Amino acid sequence: MLRFLILVLLVAAAWLVLTRIAGTSKRPRADDEASAAGEEQVLACGLCGLHVPESEGLRVGEVFYCCEAHRRQANGPHPD
Repeated sequence: MLRFLILVLLVAAAWLVLTRIAGTSKRPRADDEASAAGEEQVLACGLCGLHVPESEGLRVGEVFYCCEAHRRQANGPHPD
C-alpha cells in the first residue's frame, strides 16, 4: 500500500511540474504585452527626480515634472 501511495505522489508531482512548464511557455510574457501595446516612457521629475510614467506627469518645454506642485515650485505660477 505504501508503494502505491508513493507512486501516486510521484505521478502527481510530475504532472504538476509538466503543467507548469507547459503553462509558462503558452502564456505571453508581460514584456511582450507591453511592447505590443506600445511602451510608455518613464521620466524623472526635473525637481525631485521621482520617476513617473509620462502620461501621469507634466511637461513644460523640455523639462518633465511629476506633479503640478513641482512645476509651480520650479517655474512660479502658471500664466493662465
